[in-house]
Amino acid sequence: MIEVNKITKEFGSIKAVSNVTFSVDKGEILGFLGPNGAGKSTTMRILAGIFPPTQGQVRISGFDLNTQVMEVRKRIGYLPEQMPLYPELTVSQYLDFVVSFWDFDASKKRSQIEKVIDQCGLESVKGALLKRLSRGYRQRVGLAQALVHDPEVLILDEPTVGLDPKQIRDIRDLIKSFQGKKTVILSTHILPEVSMTCQKVLIIDKGTIIAEGTPESLTQQMNEAAEIKIKVEGPPEEVRAALTGVPGIKNVEALGKNGKGSIFILKAMNGTEVRPQIAKTIVERNWGLLEMNVHTLSLEEIFVKLVTKEETL
Repeated sequence: MIEVNKITKEFGSIKAVSNVTFSVDKGEILGFLGPNGAGKSTTMRILAGIFPPTQGQVRISGFDLNTQVMEVRKRIGYLPEQMPLYPELTVSQYLDFVVSFWDFDASKKRSQIEKVIDQCGLESVKGALLKRLSRGYRQRVGLAQALVHDPEVLILDEPTVGLDPKQIRDIRDLIKSFQGKKTVILSTHILPEVSMTCQKVLIIDKGTIIAEGTPESLTQQMNEAAEIKIKVEGPPEEVRAALTGVPGIKNVEALGKNGKGSIFILKAMNGTEVRPQIAKTIVERNWGLLEMNVHTLSLEEIFVKLVTKEETL
């Protein structure tokens, strides 16, 4: 459905996007993550046909963006980060204006407007002037204009910015409902939203892709070197020495006493299951194993870790 092959975008001497390649299957929801200035919005503007790449190729629904941009635009609904609206129009008037650009007969236009007003929760404000709306409702109007011509592909740049928690949940549920029906690229700073909404994740930093996969596969990859927290009732220095000798343990950090026991953070080698040997080592010495937990990185922690790693290179 979407095939991006080695695209680069330069603005003078600044390379905003460099050699980016990825694909999105039909009906898939892709989460596009990165810090501010990483190249997310530039990439999404290229996909939406706002400006061409300096190098590389994009194909959407089989059409080449470089040579068939109008065919691509017909199949895309785009919500930019800053949505331009006409403040003197009502919600209904604005959507009527937007849908007039598409090849619908009169009855189809009206049904499409009514459909997106319902989908985006705009029924109560459809007669209100856009300049009177809160930022959250203006964001809903922006999403409605992206949907009004029933596109195959949605490109949504920060679709929940400015929304309250209930509105975020409503829009998230709406986006999830597109799974298997529309192909969606979604950028957001709300990382738990990606885990709950997207089947695939791309992380971009400094214009290049630094990680790609499902939320589950990224979590598994980054958690291969397990971090284990234990609490042991025993002589701290002896405990540390014994744990350091456990096969597969590459580092033991003592965090000090906590009640009856001492806290230690153990880091295991990639793919090594060390918990049975840890327990055996402690029990054989008649120490008390009071607690053992494996810390699993969240998607947010993975994102921070990857971006921080890039900054230190």
